[in-house]
Amino acid sequence: MKKPWSTLVIDDEKLACQRLKRLLDDYKNHFNIIGEAGNGDEAFEMIEESKPDIIFLDIQMPGKNVFSMLNELHHKPFVIFCTAYDRYALEAFNTYSVDYLLKPVESDRLQLTIQKIEKISNGNNDELYNNIKQINFHTPVITTIAHKLGNKIIPVKLEEIVYFIANEKYVNFYNQNGETFITDQTLVLLSQKLHSDFLRISKSLLINRSYVKEIHKYFKGKFVFTMNDKAQTKLVSGGMYYSVIKGFFDL
Repeated sequence: MKKPWSTLVIDDEKLACQRLKRLLDDYKNHFNIIGEAGNGDEAFEMIEESKPDIIFLDIQMPGKNVFSMLNELHHKPFVIFCTAYDRYALEAFNTYSVDYLLKPVESDRLQLTIQKIEKISNGNNDELYNNIKQINFHTPVITTIAHKLGNKIIPVKLEEIVYFIANEKYVNFYNQNGETFITDQTLVLLSQKLHSDFLRISKSLLINRSYVKEIHKYFKGKFVFTMNDKAQTKLVSGGMYYSVIKGFFDL
């Protein structure tokens, strides 16, 4: 496999996709980005049509299950999983791919991936894709959210998160002590990934039901949630979420 390697970036998070493309742009001698896809169905078509050497692939996206998509491919690129799942949950994936990268991807970690690709690039992918068949429908459960602090990545346990609130470019999230953390994952994606204790109550709010202390009816189909954190934070739901909230909390 000659360099630069033709490369597809497959991720439904625009910010994460842009960040990875900027990072790969620093390694033009290794990666030639030939396109990007935002879901499993689109990824399948683009891989079969453009036949990339390498794909950077998010694990959970809309559309076709990514493992089903990989199993059905005729063209077999090298796979680098790129995901927000915590390291413990992803240990198994080390067997089934060239590598996996934890979001947000860091430059020094990408260099290790390049070294790994160079070592195995002259082999074939039959064993890789046979192994992928074994993990179809076994997507790991997310247990932490990655918070970036300078050059460090701090995994924050889901059970400690009281609520998420979306800002213009990022999503902030808070623990019971009111500490603020940041993720570049969108609220839409978080609401899809997180387990059933989390509910989106407005366009900008996602809450953990375990920390709901009180719920009060408000006007125009809205509710006020008092959270069981240090500040007794009050959060107002959106009117369009009235039915979902009523069903979720059996009101």
